[in-house]
Amino acid sequence: MTAADRDAVADIVARVGNFSPAEIGCALELVDIYLANPSQQDYRLLVAADSAGGVCAYACWGPTPMTRGTYDVYWMATRPDAQGQGYGRRLLRWIEHDVSDNGGRIILIETSSKASYAATAEFYRRMGYVEESRIRDFYDTGDDRLVFVKRFC
Repeated sequence: MTAADRDAVADIVARVGNFSPAEIGCALELVDIYLANPSQQDYRLLVAADSAGGVCAYACWGPTPMTRGTYDVYWMATRPDAQGQGYGRRLLRWIEHDVSDNGGRIILIETSSKASYAATAEFYRRMGYVEESRIRDFYDTGDDRLVFVKRFC
């Protein structure tokens, strides 16, 4: 990801429809940290582009603080008109290779149990992630926190 991609990523997180204004702000804060400090080690960002060079999807991941070999996928989003075309799958496979190449043992992905996230949860299941935990009413009453896990050892 480069600074030239920021506006496209901001547009994606705003248009995807699942994220609240606070969540959008958080996602963009991590983008800005990544762009402002190339030597930081907390966040890695990657974009997927179409054949014309337009940004279709992005992902943000990094090592989980105070762990050995555990990584979090913090954000993944695909432009609504590009969903179902394999961009998310390719990004997640890239992340898995990066994590594995860097000695990672576990990838965690957190998401919501709201109906609007059902396709997201199913996508993670299809990608081989297992729902490891569910904290009921975590985000709000009736909105559970789901944590999906993939292990590499």
